[in-house]
Amino acid sequence: MSRKFFVGGNWKCNGTTEEVKKLVTMLNEAEVPSEEEVEVVVSSPFVFLTLVKNLLRPDFHVAAQNCWVRKGGAFTGEISADMLVNLGINWVILGHSERRALLNETNDFVADKVSHALTQGLKVIACVGETLEQREVGTTIEVVAAQTKAIADRIMNWDNVVVAYEPVWAIGTGKVATPAQAQEVHLELRKWLKENVSAQVAETTRIIYGGSVNAGNCKELAGQPDVDGFLVGGASLKPEFVDIIKSATVKNGA
Repeated sequence: MSRKFFVGGNWKCNGTTEEVKKLVTMLNEAEVPSEEEVEVVVSSPFVFLTLVKNLLRPDFHVAAQNCWVRKGGAFTGEISADMLVNLGINWVILGHSERRALLNETNDFVADKVSHALTQGLKVIACVGETLEQREVGTTIEVVAAQTKAIADRIMNWDNVVVAYEPVWAIGTGKVATPAQAQEVHLELRKWLKENVSAQVAETTRIIYGGSVNAGNCKELAGQPDVDGFLVGGASLKPEFVDIIKSATVKNGA
């Protein structure tokens, strides 16, 4: 079964109103493959979500960068999944390594957030990935399998989940996993899903790569059989994000 190429842009904690408007204008004017070939989702800070949704072309979608683990209430500073749904937001990024590392989000906490977001009708980009120390001692697969297992233990339906493999050592560092390294982890994740969830989930779930993806390396990465797209950080704030979207043509044989 063919998995539609997926390109997400994570703007992180960046932007002013004017900068966001310029970025959206650039995206709106871009000539990219059709929705049939590539699914594009951009993730702005919370304060710009409505602005981006109102201005962005209809074939691109909008994601939040996080949401709370349960319904709203006395949780100062948090944003609930049902609030995002109320705004018409389709997607949310959960479990990003920056939140795991800086805010001490555990595998179980991330998994609970994924489960709750799905029950509220959101689609989830669920992030997994190892640190440099974990890669150096050879526990990469063990680490990403444990992160994935926590999610698998809490959800039944994977239709609205995209798994983003983001090696922590490659995020914002300029370092990037080689195509072979990315393919190896993606293949092992797919094997894990087949053995521990189902063959159908393994075949249909998109596993995307994140970690210093740019215009120069996206085509070679896109050519790997188990790399189904990208979650892009810094480059999503630049015109080269359009080139990364266009790398979908590699997967589609154009």
